[in-house]
Amino acid sequence: MEPEKEVQANTLTKRDLVNQISEDLGFTQSDVAKTIEKALDIITTKLGEGKRWEIRNFGVFEVKKRAPRKGRNPKTNVVVEVPHRYVVTFKAGKELKKLLADLSNNLKSESPE
Repeated sequence: MEPEKEVQANTLTKRDLVNQISEDLGFTQSDVAKTIEKALDIITTKLGEGKRWEIRNFGVFEVKKRAPRKGRNPKTNVVVEVPHRYVVTFKAGKELKKLLADLSNNLKSESPE
């Protein structure tokens, strides 16, 4: 499988999430989609205000300030000043870390040596 197609096959979309929640809980896809959309709007707004968002056992989204730095234009090789900027970071929670460790262990045991 080509790398790009492999990534797409392993990607969960908002539509996939809506379908799964709708099937699992018996709500209409329309209601689930509206709820997810509103939740994402609130989260985006709060992160845009510099707030922190924490989901126990899943992880924490935080806004951090990146320091200004010197960059280089790869075409012209000219040094440019890159000003500070704000970025969203994610730190995995305890349960997610455990699941990822299990995934890593499974991949190690499957790979031929």
